[in-house]
Amino acid sequence: MNIKEIQQEIVEEFSMFDDWMERYEYMIELGKSLPLIDGKYKTDDNIIKGCQSRVWVHAELEDDKLLFTADSDAIITKGIIAILIRAFSNQKPQDIIDSDTEFIDEIGLKEHLSPNRANGLVSMIKQLKLYAVAYQTQLN
Repeated sequence: MNIKEIQQEIVEEFSMFDDWMERYEYMIELGKSLPLIDGKYKTDDNIIKGCQSRVWVHAELEDDKLLFTADSDAIITKGIIAILIRAFSNQKPQDIIDSDTEFIDEIGLKEHLSPNRANGLVSMIKQLKLYAVAYQTQLN
């Protein structure tokens, strides 16, 4: 599936829930299924700056596609990064660079986060895109 299709699938899944408590619970479940970062990558170099919680992200290129792994010390934040990784992992760097993140607004995530968590979300997206730019540069 391409990024847009995955994002649409996420929007549809979130639309099944009537209220935000159910959506938060679903995000926590998604966080539990997150492809966890190898302990050796849980370093300061891989911490996302701008997040209130600690979030580590690692990216590597495999068959011209970026594979992301991550972890966080906060369950909601772990769910947020799990959503982003689901949308962008196993995709070509250029496709990640070119993609939008409107699906975040469609599920209403930003408006239901505290200002600090919303800033963290923006920082997570920025970091995933920066990895994509770095690896795309290597491919060129």
